[in-house]
Order: sequence, then C-alpha cells, then structure tokens
Amino acid sequence: MQEAQPLTPAGRRIVAAAEELFYRRGITAVGVDLIAEHSGTTKRTLYNQFGSKDHLLATCLAERDRRWRSLVRAAVDAGDDPVEAVTAPFDVLRTWSGTHTRGCAFINALAELPDPSHPAHRIAADQKRWLLDLFGELATAAGCSDPATLATRLLVLHEGALATQPLPLDTLSESIDLARALVRACAPPRR
Repeated sequence: MQEAQPLTPAGRRIVAAAEELFYRRGITAVGVDLIAEHSGTTKRTLYNQFGSKDHLLATCLAERDRRWRSLVRAAVDAGDDPVEAVTAPFDVLRTWSGTHTRGCAFINALAELPDPSHPAHRIAADQKRWLLDLFGELATAAGCSDPATLATRLLVLHEGALATQPLPLDTLSESIDLARALVRACAPPRR
C-alpha cells in the first residue's frame, strides 16, 4: 500500500470530494473542475497538492485501502477463533457495504484504468493481492488444508459479492454462508 503523505486541510477536502465523486460518477466522468468546485478549492490548489488527476486518484484509492485494511485487521484481531478469523473480511464487508453501495472502488478503478503502469491501477491491484495473501495467511493459521486454494476461492467469492452489490440481489448473505462452509470443510475438526 502506498504510504500516505501528510495533507493540508485543503488537500484533505480535495481527497474527500474526489473520492466521493470518483466512486459515485466514475473516474473518467469526473474532471478537476468538478473536484475543485466540490472541495471548495481551486484547480491550482488541487494541482499544487497532487500534481495531476492521476496522482489524486491514487491518493484517494490509497486512503480507501488504508481504511479497508484497518477495518479488516481490527475484525481479525478481535476474534479469538482462528477458523472464524478466516471469514472476517466478509463480516467487515457487510458493514462496509452499508455506506458503499456502488460495488468495489478498486474493481471499478481496474475496469476504467486498464494500464498496469497507472499509479491508481497499481494500488487497486495491490489491494486485491493483499486480500488474497491475507486469506492465505489466515487459512494457514487456522490449520486449513490447502490454504492457497482456499484463499483463491474466498477471494473469488468476496469479489463476486462486491461485483453484484449494485444489483437488487442479496448475494452477500449467501457469500458469507458459503465462505464459512468452505472454511469449515478445510479446517481441522474442532475438539
């Protein structure tokens, strides 16, 4: 994850406005004029703080990633059962989805930014690799058989729940149930 740089109050307003606009309207549909207007700043301030829309977008995704990882880590650390910890990202997703109803900002960014050298593309892709690695670490700690395969399956299930979120379906509840069933099937028997 990209290290966050200290931001001025204007910079924080720009990031907050840009993150909301990018998420609600899409990256290519949002220009710096609109971001400056919504943040109560000028384009000059935006460029002085971030240099470009691309770097502003990367900052927005890095900040969102930091918040997501923090919530997931807190959920993992709060549990005392290593088997239940494997599905903690799904539990966090239930809470996160209450205020983020347009699917995954990282998936959306990857769809709009196909160039892997784009700074925001790298952050979005890294977020997905982090989650895959986390599932693998948690599955290993829980003693699950074949943790790498389980991690891949959980990532696909998690991302599917995110991708279908904007639809009038409740795939999250089914995804959580299926994730728990997958983990229980791979975990050693409880004593």
